[in-house]
Amino acid sequence: MWREAVGEALREKRHEFGRRLVDLAGDAGVSPQYLSELECGLKDRSSEMLDAVAGALGLDAAELGFRAAARLRRATREAELDSLAAAVRRGDALPGIALGGSAHTVDPLPEHPLSSADPTGTPWSGAGEAFLLAA
Repeated sequence: MWREAVGEALREKRHEFGRRLVDLAGDAGVSPQYLSELECGLKDRSSEMLDAVAGALGLDAAELGFRAAARLRRATREAELDSLAAAVRRGDALPGIALGGSAHTVDPLPEHPLSSADPTGTPWSGAGEAFLLAA
């Protein structure tokens, strides 16, 4: 997972600067194939190589690590929310959520919880999407 997060952070920054892979690879002193494998999370990388590629993007390795860690945190939160939303849709008891000292089972979400149209009369779009509200 870490390799993929680092690779995605590299690719995102490269695109942000409008750099072509082949040009960045040349500036970093690595082959385009190696850089492509780094960006895809397929290649184990040394700290020296990461520093060279990050430097060619105007970053240091610490900034690249920070960006990758932020991606991992987002991915973890999204996976947890997806799992929780699926449990709510199934009506499962939610672990770790207790009201009055006991866990509660929640009712599954109806297909259309309010109506088929918003207050302006426009039909709802995205039927089947689940939204999770937490207090």
